Amino acid sequence: MSSIIVDKKDDLIMRLVHYFITEKNYAPIVVNGVKDEIWLQNQDGPYKIIRINANYIHNKEQLAFDLLKIKNVMRQVKRKTVSFSMNALNILLDVNESLKTEKTKNIDSVIVKNIHDVKSNLKEIFPDLQNKLLLDENGLDLIVNVTNDINSKNAKDAALFEKTFKSKKLVVTYFLIAINIIIFLLTYALSGTNLNSLQLIRFGGVFDVLIKNGEFWRLLTGTFLHAGIIHLLVNMYSLYLIGTQVETYIGKWKFLSIYLISAISGSLMSCVFNLNTVSVGASGAIFGLLGSLIYFGYHYRLYLGSVLRNQIIPIIICNLLLGFMIPGVDNGAHIGGLIGGYLSTMAIGIEGKSKEQDRVNGIITTIIYIAFLCYIVFTK
Repeated sequence: MSSIIVDKKDDLIMRLVHYFITEKNYAPIVVNGVKDEIWLQNQDGPYKIIRINANYIHNKEQLAFDLLKIKNVMRQVKRKTVSFSMNALNILLDVNESLKTEKTKNIDSVIVKNIHDVKSNLKEIFPDLQNKLLLDENGLDLIVNVTNDINSKNAKDAALFEKTFKSKKLVVTYFLIAINIIIFLLTYALSGTNLNSLQLIRFGGVFDVLIKNGEFWRLLTGTFLHAGIIHLLVNMYSLYLIGTQVETYIGKWKFLSIYLISAISGSLMSCVFNLNTVSVGASGAIFGLLGSLIYFGYHYRLYLGSVLRNQIIPIIICNLLLGFMIPGVDNGAHIGGLIGGYLSTMAIGIEGKSKEQDRVNGIITTIIYIAFLCYIVFTK
């Protein structure tokens, strides 16, 4: 039986790539125009980009050009993922012995030529590397084990991605739309089409004076009332567009929880900004769904970064600006719902993405946020 001898640099690359992908959740990224280089990214890792370079670096000029290339890729990834900061670990496998790496802003360069260098130079950044790095396998066994482990990790990630983004039977979004329409028709029928502020208060509109007197249910019922047919149609169309996306990505029960928490937090913020004023409408809850999309998109920003940058964030900004310019728009509810939706999604978590610590922080922050709004509303 013939044996397979793996090149020294290839051997080291396979061991490093195996560790970063299977143990540290890094994923390969495609960089055009490169050869003998591996680029990995993990937006939640100690380094958002890891680059492994097997090319020979023979002088200072080539090293400087190499750093420029890394900075260019970092800018592209930063723009694509809507990241505020970007750092990179540059692992060099073949450098002229007379050269020394220099500290560069947001780029740490490390020279590793063997397993001993890996352990000594990277142990502070990745403490578990010594125990998790493949050491025993060589030749064909190394190739097979690395391939199988990476394929298994990729299959797991692909299954999660498909489960998250595949089309699902939507229930809650259509149910909420139906409830809003039914309530609108009932209020019009009972009010004789004269749906003024007094009628809206009568049917359960958000009104700070009555809420302070113990009618807490208005914080929710007011979000299912609408002041007119245009108001209803605009909100229901928005709920259809945004709600179907959030329900697909998050799941129906999580979606319903986020919607209701956003509705209540929007109503509370409305009471903070609007004294002695009745407020109605689902827009606070809908802004909460936009906040949820921001949090979800952040965790999938490698895929949805352009959507966040070019669609979701501009929509939020434009609607908030219009709210400040157009009389009668309850921007307090919009802001309150937006924050509530983001925080409640953090508390509920994104399957396969959120860490337990993130969820705990989200729960605590959401409770503090709601409690703070209640304190302002009921004590001022």
